[in-house]
Amino acid sequence: MSDQTSPAPCRARVFSASERQALYDIIAHRRDVRNEFLPDPIAPEVLTRILRAAHAAPSVGLSQPWNFILIRDAARRAAVKRAFLKANDEARALFPEDRQSQYAALKLEGIEKAPLNICVTCDRSRGGKVVLGRTHNPDMDRYSTVCAVQNLWLAARAEGIGVGWVSIFNEADLRPILRLPDHIAIVAYLCLGHVDDLFDRPELAARGWASVADLDAMVMEEVWQPQ
Repeated sequence: MSDQTSPAPCRARVFSASERQALYDIIAHRRDVRNEFLPDPIAPEVLTRILRAAHAAPSVGLSQPWNFILIRDAARRAAVKRAFLKANDEARALFPEDRQSQYAALKLEGIEKAPLNICVTCDRSRGGKVVLGRTHNPDMDRYSTVCAVQNLWLAARAEGIGVGWVSIFNEADLRPILRLPDHIAIVAYLCLGHVDDLFDRPELAARGWASVADLDAMVMEEVWQPQ
């Protein structure tokens, strides 16, 4: 029998009103940055703080399934850009003709302009065959990795670093560029860099592509309610 005593939780920290407001301000002013990156490199200590925030994300069964591939090489980023352009042409053709020109005018990536790209991956084998919390929903590891992405994004915004999420690519084109094994899933491809200017609201809303939904329309009580 183990003589170790069970750990006990500590009293929860209470945050001040100014601390709470700072968090809400960071959330409200987070943007998906596409073409506003400056060429200045991110200081190593700043990048470390951002990655530590990402690594502190909650994960199912404490599996911490993520890895962060830092991509600075110009040739590799050029290859990723080519993969994006191929997929972007395919994507544009899927929209109605009357929206294709508007789509083409949107700047949807900063792969070569941003000084740093990060591919956030999910190791689907981490933790073994049975992982606490994944027994009935195996995709929880992917959701955990998305939590790490959001932590990274908010920490970057607090540091004055812009982040853009590039989602338009065929995974089969990106995998060989990054030499990913089969059991490693791509969750996010991010562009990071300093920014001077940001839109005062989501860029797609500012450019008239879509509007921001009202919170009241998204909240339901107890069960799904037809809208």
